[in-house]
Amino acid sequence: MKLNHIVAAFSVFLLSSLAYASGNHAGGHDETASIGQPGKAENVSRTITITMHDTMRYSPASLSVRQGETIKFIVTNSGKIKHELVLGTDKELKEHYELMKKNPDMEHADENMVTVQPGKSGEIIWHFTKAGKIDFACLLPGHYDSGMKGMVRVKAQKSKTGIKE
Repeated sequence: MKLNHIVAAFSVFLLSSLAYASGNHAGGHDETASIGQPGKAENVSRTITITMHDTMRYSPASLSVRQGETIKFIVTNSGKIKHELVLGTDKELKEHYELMKKNPDMEHADENMVTVQPGKSGEIIWHFTKAGKIDFACLLPGHYDSGMKGMVRVKAQKSKTGIKE
């Protein structure tokens, strides 16, 4: 009987892990349309470097882009522990963080995030399609709670008539 419980528990864990790894966890990364979409290297309009520190801070922690821009983020880990940068809405980031606290060793990769080992760099290429505020954070357990968060202001694109779109 105990073996049946173990097998059932493992099956639930395995299925939830597969769903998580497929990008449909914490409300799903299908919602990334609200923050833009993955960009293409040939469309990059500029590159922004963001440094992650073991003080649980990003530098810079706040930046501005224009609606319609495709930005290449070079994300550098200057510390001695692993960090990540995940773009999302405040709600998405909080939901994802709760899952990460329950599954701290879970490895996954989505186009709106990069995990960077100490002393290394990674990149995200992102196309900002909508004006507004987009958050970013390190969702590794303890990092988010320690304030490892930032924000991108996406300035509205002006049309040829001068009216914001």
